[in-house]
Amino acid sequence: MPSWGEILEEIQDRTQPKDPGPHDSLRREYLSNLSEHTGRDVILYSSGWSHLNQPSADFSMSDGDIQGLMEVIYEMDGDELDMILHSPGGTPTAAEAMVDYLREMYDDIRIIVPHAAMSAATMMCCAADKTIMGKHSSLGPIDPQITLPTATGRRSVPAQAVLYQFEQAKEEIQENQDNLAHWTPILRQYGPSLLTECEQAVSLSEELVQDWAESYMLADDENASEKAAELASRLSDWSQFKTHSRPLSKDKVDDLGFDVKALESDQDLQELVLSVYHVTTHTHVHTQTAKIIENHKGRAYMTNLREESSTNENESSSIFGPGLRSPPPGPPQPTDDE
Repeated sequence: MPSWGEILEEIQDRTQPKDPGPHDSLRREYLSNLSEHTGRDVILYSSGWSHLNQPSADFSMSDGDIQGLMEVIYEMDGDELDMILHSPGGTPTAAEAMVDYLREMYDDIRIIVPHAAMSAATMMCCAADKTIMGKHSSLGPIDPQITLPTATGRRSVPAQAVLYQFEQAKEEIQENQDNLAHWTPILRQYGPSLLTECEQAVSLSEELVQDWAESYMLADDENASEKAAELASRLSDWSQFKTHSRPLSKDKVDDLGFDVKALESDQDLQELVLSVYHVTTHTHVHTQTAKIIENHKGRAYMTNLREESSTNENESSSIFGPGLRSPPPGPPQPTDDE
């Protein structure tokens, strides 16, 4: 039975030349070289969020990504995987679906972060046996974000901030009923189920991270359960990080309890990974590709930027905020392990 990608190739063969463009052919060459160096399957999962520098839901992890993973894992038979991950995050349920599928297919998974894996992408790192980061790489907090309609438009806010502010309002109103007039415009924005949604979102993020870290990243640690619980609690603590887009360096996540390996410890690996990353960023910028999911054999699943559709401003929903940051002044460069 042909796969999703093979059906697409049949369609494309009837409408356009089959030869890949220069970006695709060079990126696939570097991915193949990386697999030859490690002796492991390689999957690239890259979003254009940090280089196209425009807000779009197309950059975030979504339920559709499982289709991409199915496509690139099709006919791969290794049991060890290196995933190069560059993503702003997305919904925790999308991350959960991808983790469940990857762990079914591979016995050993390393996630390599050439630049940034934020929010739900950080959660996925907890499901790896090992995370590899460079001195320039960063992960991020996992505190869930809630999209709220406001007088000035829709806005993403930390779920924990909503809970904190509600408790603050309750205390101030109980102390002095006159404070109700000041709090009414703010409280009016809260839907009937919002507080429960916030509590459940916080609980889900911590639950997933704790379970994954205990089962995989910290599996060989005799205190895995306690360390995983502490890691989940600290990663989701909005009051500690202040902002959802806070970059957490290798040293910082190591202090939080991650099992992290330095990319610089293997100079050949570093050069190959950054070569893949650099040509991937060129692909995003020059072709307006929102997301690339691709393996070392040239099988790929890509999506382009779409025009944003309008949304109902009266809706509120639990999502992991994208943690968007401005593009870096320059791409990461190889550094010595010193």
